[in-house]
Formats: sequence, C-alpha cells, structure tokens
Amino acid sequence: MAPLLSNCKVIKEEPLSPSDAKWTTLKKITYNNAENVTKFWESAVRPTRPSNSLIDAVGIVAILQKPGGSELLLQKQFRPPIDKICVEVPAGLVDEGEDAETCAVRELKEETGYVGKVIKGDLGVTPVMYNDPGFCNTNLQMVHVHVDMSNPDNQNPKPELEENEFIECFSIPLKTLYAECKKLESEGYAIDARVLTLAEGIEVARQFKIT
Repeated sequence: MAPLLSNCKVIKEEPLSPSDAKWTTLKKITYNNAENVTKFWESAVRPTRPSNSLIDAVGIVAILQKPGGSELLLQKQFRPPIDKICVEVPAGLVDEGEDAETCAVRELKEETGYVGKVIKGDLGVTPVMYNDPGFCNTNLQMVHVHVDMSNPDNQNPKPELEENEFIECFSIPLKTLYAECKKLESEGYAIDARVLTLAEGIEVARQFKIT
C-alpha cells in the first residue's frame, strides 16, 4: 500500500543547535541604514548553495497541453514547518555545476516522471527571485517547461522519488487556477507563494483584459 500524505503531522518542536543544523543557519548582520546609523539584522541562511551558482533552487512551471486546454502540473507535499500539506509547483535544489535549465528538467523527471523541454525565449528562465529577503537569503529562478503529452514517455509518468520524498502529482486548468487555489485553501491545504502568485497574475490579466 502506498504511503498516505494524510499520515503526516508534526509530533513536537524543539530548539536546534546551530552545530546540528544541516540545511539552515543563522547570522547577525551589521549594516548602515539610510540615516547612516549602524543597525543589526537577524537572518537565516541556506549554506548549501553551490559555490559556482547564483541561485539555490529552481521552481518549475510545467504546462501540460491537454485536449481540453493547458493545465499546470502541481504537487502535494507535507511541509513540517507549517504542519500542512502544501500545493506547490515541482522544485528542487541546484547541484554543483548545474544551470537552472538542467536542474529543472532533471527535477521534473525525478519528482513527477514527466519529460519536458525548457521553452525558448525570455520566459524560459526568469530573473532571480528572492523568497523572503527580509528573513533569509534563499533565492531561485522559475523555469517554464513544455511537456509534450504525445511523447510516449509522458503517457504513464513514473516519478523517481528519494526515500524520504512523498509527493502526489495532479494538474489544474490554467484558466481556473485562481479559483482552484481558493478551493484548495478552503479544504485545508497550504498554497505555495509561487503557485498563488502565478494564479493571481493570470486573474489580474483576465480582469484587467491585459493581452
């Protein structure tokens, strides 16, 4: 029987010594503000960014071209920091010597089983995006990928998940993405900012008739 995301829950929380932290650390920043006054700032840092990379990770906007219209590939994954199942786009950390495009294609295949190609043009890879710059230095680039549903490899995609990964994949029509996000939230899911920002952008373009 396959593992169920409904089994996931936080059991307890406790302090973590910096010496035991693998994925995050804290630092104190001394800086001058606009009035030339010395101030201090507390920041979280991701220490795993490759030495030759400008980014920590990629987010993947994978569009499935289906007979009924374009759909966005999404996934559900339990996130302990918020004790909720989160609706996200596929994503992953960049490996040493890997560019954003290569990382996106690799992570898409590993997490979802789909084979895709980065679209050409300016929208293929976005500028660097900072997740929460008032709190941490983590950043990423969004990579837009076309998934050819006529490709035999995409007829029955099989993820290649790591031992500790439990991900459920699904897709939502782009034209109803905003409404579906609101529905998923009402059902108790957390909506990742990258998903909701994309949904909001589509809804803004629709309401203000931006073409």
